[in-house]
Amino acid sequence: MQTPEQPILRDIVLVGGGHSHVGVIKSFGMQPIPCVRLTVICTDVHTPYSGMLPGYVAGHYSYDDVHIDLSRLAVFAGARLYRDEVIGLDRVNRRVLCRNRPPVPYDVLSINTGSTPQLHDVPGALQNAIAVKPITRFNARWLALLERVQKHVGTTTVAVVGAGAGGVELLLAMQYRLRHELRTLGRNPNDLVFHLFTNNAHILPTHNARVRRTFDTVLAARGVQVHCDAAVTQVSAGQVQTGSGEVVQADEIIWVTRAGGAAWLKDTGLALDADGFIQVTDTLQTVTDPVIFAAGDIAAMVNHPLEKAGVFAVRQGPPLARNLRMSVQGAALKPYHPQRRWLALISTGNQYAVASRGWLGFAGAWVWRWKDWIDRDFMRKFQDLAPMDAHARGAHAASANIPGAVQLTSEESLQAISAMAMRCGGCGAKVGATVLSRALGQLHPVQHDDVLIGLSDPDDAAVVRVPPGKAMVHSVDFFRSFIDDPYLFGKVAANHALGDLWAMGAQAQSATAIATVPPGLESKVEDLLFQMMTGALEVLNEANCALVGGHTGEGKELALGFAVNGLIDDDPAQILRKNGMRAGDVLILTKPIGTGTLFAAHARLAAKGRWIDAALQSMVLSNQRGAQCLREFGATACTDLTGFGLLGHLVEMTRPSGVDAEIDLNALPLLDGAQECVAAGIVSSLQSANVRLRHALRNQQAKAHHPRYPLIFDPQTAGGLLASVPADRADACIAALRELGYVHTAAIGRVLTQSDAMEPITLCG
Repeated sequence: MQTPEQPILRDIVLVGGGHSHVGVIKSFGMQPIPCVRLTVICTDVHTPYSGMLPGYVAGHYSYDDVHIDLSRLAVFAGARLYRDEVIGLDRVNRRVLCRNRPPVPYDVLSINTGSTPQLHDVPGALQNAIAVKPITRFNARWLALLERVQKHVGTTTVAVVGAGAGGVELLLAMQYRLRHELRTLGRNPNDLVFHLFTNNAHILPTHNARVRRTFDTVLAARGVQVHCDAAVTQVSAGQVQTGSGEVVQADEIIWVTRAGGAAWLKDTGLALDADGFIQVTDTLQTVTDPVIFAAGDIAAMVNHPLEKAGVFAVRQGPPLARNLRMSVQGAALKPYHPQRRWLALISTGNQYAVASRGWLGFAGAWVWRWKDWIDRDFMRKFQDLAPMDAHARGAHAASANIPGAVQLTSEESLQAISAMAMRCGGCGAKVGATVLSRALGQLHPVQHDDVLIGLSDPDDAAVVRVPPGKAMVHSVDFFRSFIDDPYLFGKVAANHALGDLWAMGAQAQSATAIATVPPGLESKVEDLLFQMMTGALEVLNEANCALVGGHTGEGKELALGFAVNGLIDDDPAQILRKNGMRAGDVLILTKPIGTGTLFAAHARLAAKGRWIDAALQSMVLSNQRGAQCLREFGATACTDLTGFGLLGHLVEMTRPSGVDAEIDLNALPLLDGAQECVAAGIVSSLQSANVRLRHALRNQQAKAHHPRYPLIFDPQTAGGLLASVPADRADACIAALRELGYVHTAAIGRVLTQSDAMEPITLCG
């Protein structure tokens, strides 16, 4: 996680990860503005480059070749990446409304979400056609189509609706790839039939006659049936109908036309054009609200009507970045004047392309190589990233008068000066009462009858009753944030703290929080607390755990922890401990491992965004139901994996149990990318301390070169449960755990009778 050297005074929020916004993020990474924070809200961590998408479909590029990793790019830029769907704006309070998280405040907002298919205009299209846009979701649709065609016996008919450059190029790419796949399977490629529909008199209506003739020839040579003046008026299962009454049977229907703005934009009060796109001025500001910008397909320049082409989104990136900077600094914005003509390089599927610019048109394999060079050069700007050291990032701040770097009110200036002054220690480091009460006042913890004095009371401590026949289970966890999303960090921190209770078989009762937040403007500190504690409270409430109090202080880094209390039957035999392992038991692990190496790699820009996303999904998965399931199947011992790693926790179980254990390295469930990261020599800062436990391994030297060996020392955050289960119940237990959502659950070894050897653990595999 990037920790800013100065307090945050202004927030620029980017909605969407389109071509314009990736340019903005890279620009701010290269030249940040002191005290200005960038936040990106996007549904996906990988954003496709539209210029290379047909080449990917045709099989010429890999997934990573054509996708920009927003997660890596955000780390490079010191930006926060929130993965969520935007559903609206609160322009009065300047907040972005999201589907699954608290609203996100902004001082300046930019929207670059692309276009959305308008399938609802044609009866049956929404239910029976595959829309290409938004292209961020197209990959799953394309892979599903590819699999269906491969499995379909006999003729497969594909209909593509829309004969602009995007539709023609995509059709030819699909045809090339699918014919290749059928040949590989030993089937007849002529079993594929393609139809192309357009409501125009000819294909490629925005291109010159020479280019159209070239593609007419290509389509005819490849047996594509082109339907001109054929507006599709109805789509049903396996059937396309046109306005003239023509009906064509089709196994797959691809929609590459009639795109518009997202439905949520209609309720924002922003001026939209007839297709629902946001109207913007030459400065890329919306005509309605000067602090809201838009670019790319979602924007409609009122003075310069533009075709929805990726080239304009790319070229709007630099002027958008420039004007966002000027907006937060209170400077005059500069207009952007798009070019009147542009070069389009349209591929034909088989590493051949056609160039089109105004009246000019030419083609050849060399044009495709030219296009390939241009596209790869563009992608390298976002793939070849190196972490900026603190000195380089701070150089901009050192040369700036910090309060004057952004435009502030007089009250904000006083707060900024206070935030940058030498901070007090002791009780002087507490967060102000007004900020704290506003942030916590928005939270709604679960209510318990046994909480006599809690969060809503002014008393100095909470008072919680212990019911008769119950014993209290205590635990505490605290760590600094390792991700730039405070809401998600709050969920992970609470989940991590509760893990100790679940592992011992307790039910959560109450929690007190301790949080550290960096100083800054009151509004920024308040929102940071609210975001973080909202995430934490969602986890606590789901666990029926009452938040009864806590302490919040200032510090350089964001950090959060909880002292948690749980209840268990007042009978030692009911407590699931680490010392109950029995020879013959099977070792079961409920979650994959690898969080330590992955987040170390994330900080170095060496982890793929999808790896980090999958790791976070694992970390927010509660162990509560898993622990209940393990108890139902007679688990004899249990612990949750945290900082000491798999080996450290297993040693803690074997020694007091008086047993030995065997780990099958090949059976370990791993998070995606974990093995690649340790192979690159990337490990957590705690790894070296954990490696000292190698002396507990009986055959350490024999297995030290196994590719999974380093991961037994990898420290885990909010890891899974490690339990010993009687062998005759292990398979059923694993099946039940997977059914509950712990899909990576695996038997990773067995418990052995204690030997005379000093080392209790043996590795195999």
